[in-house]
Amino acid sequence: MTDNLNQQSELKKSALCDSCAGIQRNWRGAPGHSELLQGANRKEPRSHGQVTITRYRCERCATVWEYENNKVKLHAGWSVVGQ
Repeated sequence: MTDNLNQQSELKKSALCDSCAGIQRNWRGAPGHSELLQGANRKEPRSHGQVTITRYRCERCATVWEYENNKVKLHAGWSVVGQ
């Protein structure tokens, strides 16, 4: 079972372009890259107040990203939400 999950994880990593693979995930303030197209944003409540979450799509590999702009949580930032 664990081998299967590792294989799926590796396949997902290989689907990212080099620029997307270089984005540091879950780290506030980490930069994206120049081929990310900004989409819609939304506000979500957190225990300390609202945060803004912005959606992006990579022009090269079509990976969909979200960036959580949360000044309180150090491990907010970039996350992959689809491909």
